[in-house]
Amino acid sequence: MIKVLLADDQALVRAGFKALLDAQPDMTVVAEASDGAQAVRLAAEHGPDVVLMDIRMPGTDGLTATRQMPPGPHTIILTTFELDEYVFEALRGGASGFLVKDTEPAELIQAVRVVAAGEALLSPSVTRRLIAEYASHAKEPVATDGLDQLTEREREVLALVGTGMTNDEIAAKLFVSPATAKTHVSRTMTKLHARDRAQLVVIAYESGLVKPGWI
Repeated sequence: MIKVLLADDQALVRAGFKALLDAQPDMTVVAEASDGAQAVRLAAEHGPDVVLMDIRMPGTDGLTATRQMPPGPHTIILTTFELDEYVFEALRGGASGFLVKDTEPAELIQAVRVVAAGEALLSPSVTRRLIAEYASHAKEPVATDGLDQLTEREREVLALVGTGMTNDEIAAKLFVSPATAKTHVSRTMTKLHARDRAQLVVIAYESGLVKPGWI
C-alpha cells in the first residue's frame, strides 16, 4: 500500500486528490496539510511514501517544506504552471519531480506509483526545458562530493543524464546495451548519494558537467 500525504492550502483541491487516490486499491491518503510546516510535521509523524506538495502556500511554502522533509518520503511538486520559477529550486531541494495541477487523473495516479518505486518523475523533454530556462540564473559550478569517485565512463553517463537522455538514448550514444547504461546510472546514483534521477540532473548541472549550450 502506497501511503500519500497531501499538502495544499485549498481544502477542495485536497478533497479531490484524496477521493481519487483513496479509490485506488494500492493507495491510501494518510494525512493532509494546509501549509508547508504542517506537511513536514505530518511527514515525520506518518511516514508517507509520497508527498504531493503544492509549491505556493501561505506561511511555509512548498519549496521550504521540501527542503525540510525527513528522510524517506518522495516529494512531487504540484504547480499551476509547467515552468514555475521555483521548480528547479524544488528539484535542487530534494523533490523527485513535478506535475501541473491540471494533470489528467490517470497521469497523477501513475506518477504516484512511479515516484513511490523510487523513480524520478521528470521526462527528458522537461529536463531539457528546465535547464534551458534557468541556465542564465545559475551560480558558478560548485564542487560536488563524490564526483572524484566516478570513473570516466560514469562521469560521461552523468553528463548525458543531465542533458535529459533516457537510458536507451545513453546506450545508443555510447554504443552499449540499455542494461549496461542502466547499471552505470545506478552506480553513479549510489556513489553520489542521489535519491533519484532528478538529483543526478541537478548534480550534473551544478558541477558544470552539463552546460546550457549542450541541450
